Amino acid sequence: MDLIIIGGGAAGLTAAIYACRSGIEFLLLDSSSSMGSQLTQTDEIENYTGFEKIGGMELITKFRAHAKALGAPMKNAAVKQIAKTDGGFEITTAKESFFAKSVIFCGGASHRELGVKGEKEFSGKGVSYCAVCDGFFYRGKTVCVIGGGDTAVTEALYLSKICAKVNVILRRDKFRAQGALVKKLEETANVEIFYKSQLAEICGNNLVERVVLTDGRSVETNGVFIAVGITPNSSLVADLAETNASGYVVADEDCKTSCEGLFVAGDVRQKPLRQVITACSDGANAVTSAVDFLNE
Repeated sequence: MDLIIIGGGAAGLTAAIYACRSGIEFLLLDSSSSMGSQLTQTDEIENYTGFEKIGGMELITKFRAHAKALGAPMKNAAVKQIAKTDGGFEITTAKESFFAKSVIFCGGASHRELGVKGEKEFSGKGVSYCAVCDGFFYRGKTVCVIGGGDTAVTEALYLSKICAKVNVILRRDKFRAQGALVKKLEETANVEIFYKSQLAEICGNNLVERVVLTDGRSVETNGVFIAVGITPNSSLVADLAETNASGYVVADEDCKTSCEGLFVAGDVRQKPLRQVITACSDGANAVTSAVDFLNE
């Protein structure tokens, strides 16, 4: 076939829509039954053009419905290997292999771990990386949110509607998040912000009971939500295409990688802004570049 799209998030589904319109033969592969990756874990999106406020799951459902309405072929399968061959790529899943002349890789990114004592021990027992997924379990309780970017502030705001108290632990003296989000957080009554503070240890018996900061202070909490950034899921293409020091695949706005015929779109690509709207842009650009490549 002409093209295989790997990943069913905003970038992959947009790529599928544009691939349908281009008339090329393609297939979208994604390991998630619902598709959408991190977007499905986002409670509210307020900066996607045309929607003043929409849930992440609702938005990705609309993306998928649009692609399916155009007849986009999709298959739920986890890709195990991408190999460069004469004339294209061999994509191997757990049950079968596919051959395509070109590939658009939309691997996305995963939540980064903090690496402190107690984090792994209490994972699923008070330590979480997704407020939308696990916030319900802390209704009326006290939680801590670790981080100072958009994700951390958004998680803290979401939890403030559910929990009795939200402590935000920030290692700097100011947030990196958007000003509008920070202002909303600072005005939220049940939120306390710990500036210039770092987590040293997560403690408890069977469940999380408190956290200890590097200055020795102890903060009682029922849950710890870690939001300190993301790690690109680029391992499948790391041996094929150039990546930067952080592991993001190097590609400009045309989404072309250093490997001929391999394109990259979404959060896994090196770029200054990772948002739903830029992932969609990548998906469209990647298909345009792939079609040009196929025509050549």
